Amino acid sequence: MAQVKITETVLRDSHQSLVATRMTTEEMLPILEKLDKIGYHSLEAWGGATFDSCLRFLNEDPWERLRKIRANVKNTKLQMLFRGQNILGYRHYSDDVVEYFVQKSIANGIDILRIFDALNDPRNLKTAINATKKEGGHVQAAISYTTGEVYTTEYYTNYAKTLEEMGADSICIKDMAGLLKPYDAYDLVKALKETVKIPIQMHTHYTSGLASMTLLKAIEAGVDVVDTAISPMAMGTSQPPTESIVATLAGTEYDTGIDLAQLDEITKYFEPIRERYLKSGLLDPKMLKVDVNALIYQVPGGMLSNLVSQLKQAGKSDKLTEVLEEVPRVRADAGYPPLVTPSSQIVGTQAVFNVIGGERYKMVTKEFKGLIQGQYGKTPVEIDPEFAKKIIGDAERITCRPADKLGAELDELRAKIPQYMEQDEDVLSYALFEQVALKFFEYRKAKKYGIDSESDASIGVHNA
Repeated sequence: MAQVKITETVLRDSHQSLVATRMTTEEMLPILEKLDKIGYHSLEAWGGATFDSCLRFLNEDPWERLRKIRANVKNTKLQMLFRGQNILGYRHYSDDVVEYFVQKSIANGIDILRIFDALNDPRNLKTAINATKKEGGHVQAAISYTTGEVYTTEYYTNYAKTLEEMGADSICIKDMAGLLKPYDAYDLVKALKETVKIPIQMHTHYTSGLASMTLLKAIEAGVDVVDTAISPMAMGTSQPPTESIVATLAGTEYDTGIDLAQLDEITKYFEPIRERYLKSGLLDPKMLKVDVNALIYQVPGGMLSNLVSQLKQAGKSDKLTEVLEEVPRVRADAGYPPLVTPSSQIVGTQAVFNVIGGERYKMVTKEFKGLIQGQYGKTPVEIDPEFAKKIIGDAERITCRPADKLGAELDELRAKIPQYMEQDEDVLSYALFEQVALKFFEYRKAKKYGIDSESDASIGVHNA
């Protein structure tokens, strides 16, 4: 039986890609029970940028969101995106923080952890994989897909084999920029199916207009699960529409078993929400058009919206094309990292600085220095020592697993916030986003004791 399963992304990646992760828990709650009845393989509902966005812009506790979703979703597996040693933040955290975060994610309702590393450095996945296994969760190890000389089929099959040996229960091809072309997807899935014995899932974005065709070819090659988004929150920088894929496969050997009439209720629920996003300016129509340039510049959707907003803030919106042309050059200098959080932000911001500063690397961000130094792990291609010296001077390059340089952090973090701790999980919110978490804790306290409880959660919306 070649039935294909579907992971629905509307609660996480689709709104992360289209509206900078601003969907609120309140907007999700009324539809959860219906989503639960569809027969999805899983609902991607947490992780990625949702954690940061809840605290920073929505005045929401991300842990509370997860618990509410779990309370309403009784039958469908909940899935999250987890950035390996970066967890959901932008630096490497100590092993005890990673282990505790995994433990709490599963305790609060997560079934499947999709764990990836921005550099495809397996050393950065080790702790998260082992912790997930220990807690009885499903490890979906993800391959950050990108293109370039080093990224051959053999590169990907070798990596997949390593991940399987490390304990992965399934593999996800994570095509964050919509770069995977249909026939390449067919060949890659075929090769992976011959290399590993565990299920393969495909995640892509509509950015370049290829995604539905790419999923179809992957399905013909034997992929087990595909990621889609319900149509009002699909396409553009999001995923292919769930309904179209379900309709395409209906009556074939790949039939998903999902009922289109039932999906229509989900569609109708999200249509007015989409309209509201368009009216408020939160959904920029630019995010909805096909951008074949993605194939040239390899810029994922989330990164594109970040670049647009950085340039807007600097009053340099007219420089977008120059910045997009600079991105591949910066990427080459930095050892060809796949462009996914946090490497996409690091390379993107550096490209912005290079263009706005009028001279390349006149201003260098702390994060870019860190990438060159090896703070994020090993880049797929060796960085030219001359270039490294230019960026980091005489600082020592890191060649070990970066987290090996970090001592335990949890107890120290707990000791800093006793006055704010209302739940065990608060120490993790603080570990990942110190200042942002403190601000949220203050807001929560004020709300609880009725001090200035009229704080408007939407304030942060336009100045992201």
